[in-house]
Amino acid sequence: MSKLSIAVLMGGPDAEHEVSLASGAAVAAALTEAGWCVCERVIGLATAREIAEIPADVIFPVLHGPWGEGGPLQTLLEQDGRPFVGSTAATAAVCMNKSLVKHKAQELGIQTPSWVLAQQGESIDFNPPAIVKPNDDGSSIDLHRCSTQDELSQAAQQMTTLRGSALVESWIRGRELTVGLLGNETLPIIEIIPADGLYDYEAKYTRNDTRYDIDPDLPAGVASAMLEASQVLCQRLGVRDIARVDFLVDSGGCWMLEVNTMPGFTDHSLLPMAARASGLSMPEICHRLGMAAAARGSASRTAVSRRD
Repeated sequence: MSKLSIAVLMGGPDAEHEVSLASGAAVAAALTEAGWCVCERVIGLATAREIAEIPADVIFPVLHGPWGEGGPLQTLLEQDGRPFVGSTAATAAVCMNKSLVKHKAQELGIQTPSWVLAQQGESIDFNPPAIVKPNDDGSSIDLHRCSTQDELSQAAQQMTTLRGSALVESWIRGRELTVGLLGNETLPIIEIIPADGLYDYEAKYTRNDTRYDIDPDLPAGVASAMLEASQVLCQRLGVRDIARVDFLVDSGGCWMLEVNTMPGFTDHSLLPMAARASGLSMPEICHRLGMAAAARGSASRTAVSRRD
């Protein structure tokens, strides 16, 4: 049983606000069961002062989206000084930028679908079929599957008008799979099988017809390639504590799509599902994450006292 107090932050100003509320409630319940003194706090576009007024030894930010997961909140937490679960602000910002992650994957020899980052007002030279999606958001929000040039142009124009940019990516017709990581440990691979073939927001959170296959049969060498690619990529990006790396698999092997530095914790979420398959309960996962952050805080305080 832990005697430390922990604040679970949830909500935020991003499009995944409701998902964050569900994830945060699940994390808070798990930490309570694990023996932590838990403070649940729903936040919006929080300020440094608001963060400082939250009573806790450790902070567990369970937010999804560009503000809560992509660096701005992590910057506030770093300024606050208390240990927190998840990646640093610099790493979070890079991982939220799908194009930057794909560039890093290419540098490491990891396959990723070809892509362009379209900007508002630019013409797009890209052949369909393609996927058009935000470069800096999650949960398949505003994802468009385009079979024709007209569909691609319309989706990209709509996206760049709303967001300033759009990731236009080759549509790989393959199997969707994901690898979760806790620390440096990979969890069992999960195959995602949406009823209509598209794993969009509704398939993730509102419908119950998506199937999940844990440790699926894969062509020789594909599973090991996915696990190795996930570990190497997250290590090079500086990801800490937790991550989920998404892939497509076809006859050409595995194709890395993106890295999530704060995966969901809802009853539909993939990382807790994979952890359960490896024998880890939600209280065990959340306790491990909280203690990893607390240990960093202790190490930091020890280093300061030695310097003094």
